[in-house]
Amino acid sequence: MLNGHGDDSYRYNRKITLNFSSNVYHHTSLAPLFRHLENCWEQVRSYPEPSPYAVENKLAQAMGISAESVCLTSGATEAIYLVAQAFSGRRSCILSPTFSEYADACRLHGHQVQSIYTTDHLPEDVDIVWICNPNNPTGAVLPHDEMKRLAAQHPDVLFVIDQSYEDFTLRRLFSPHEAAALPNVILLHSLTKRFGIPGLRVGYLTARREWTARVRQNKMPWSVNTLALEAALFLTEHEKDFRFDLQALLEERARMARQLEALHIAEVWPGETHYLLARLRMGKASALKDYLAETHGMLIRDAGNFEGLDERYFRIAVQSPEEDDRLLSAIGEWMFSI
Repeated sequence: MLNGHGDDSYRYNRKITLNFSSNVYHHTSLAPLFRHLENCWEQVRSYPEPSPYAVENKLAQAMGISAESVCLTSGATEAIYLVAQAFSGRRSCILSPTFSEYADACRLHGHQVQSIYTTDHLPEDVDIVWICNPNNPTGAVLPHDEMKRLAAQHPDVLFVIDQSYEDFTLRRLFSPHEAAALPNVILLHSLTKRFGIPGLRVGYLTARREWTARVRQNKMPWSVNTLALEAALFLTEHEKDFRFDLQALLEERARMARQLEALHIAEVWPGETHYLLARLRMGKASALKDYLAETHGMLIRDAGNFEGLDERYFRIAVQSPEEDDRLLSAIGEWMFSI
């Protein structure tokens, strides 16, 4: 779905001033990273490492696992496509509604694709199950015990679990240690989401060595550029300097949900991370999105193109209370204009 994601400010001639449309928190200060990258420009005269072993080693040290269990990618999206390619032609089930790239990647590489809406009863012939946890766009989190049970009950099924939003929930999730030890789990991770750097495209996967080796066989050289590698090294080494108040962010998400419900304009999907999915009681999400963009310079995500959702769904990534209040006020204006 090349043109169906959020953060599409280009559609509005770049006049967006407040962006709630992608699941990125914009209030982590990146000034130390920017200063570091200013000193790295000369490095673009040379090729980066064909395989980014330096960053993989650094990440592995930080997680306390073997570097062979880490594979750096150009964002978590490259990891999705590499896994689909490494296991081409399989029968894949995707827990929906969710991120469209799992299905797109699977179809590109010859998978038989089926959507499922619960993990209670998996199809008997399934080879791979794709799960986004915390899920995009709903914000729901499958409990750690349930995930462990699934992996144990289905030893012949590979579970590809996208944990790109793992830093934005208080719920326990699979750890890289578990992924490196379990025979049928691959975890996907995103520095893009954790540090709010979607333009740099840095992600990685963790799994037992045989799976990371299999994925690397299809990975093109130099897929992660020099500045992205430098950013990954710097952020991993200085992770404590970029921490945010998760509890406050989740409390703001809960406040936003209450305020939206109080407007009687939308029903909010229960969620356990920093973004929320809502369904309009009247009107279309596309109309609300265009109104906010054209009239207020605010961007939300029309979520009607997620499989299983309809034209009334939209998604918001909460930001500061002041910005969120401006958005709520603008949504209230739209409600009285229709």
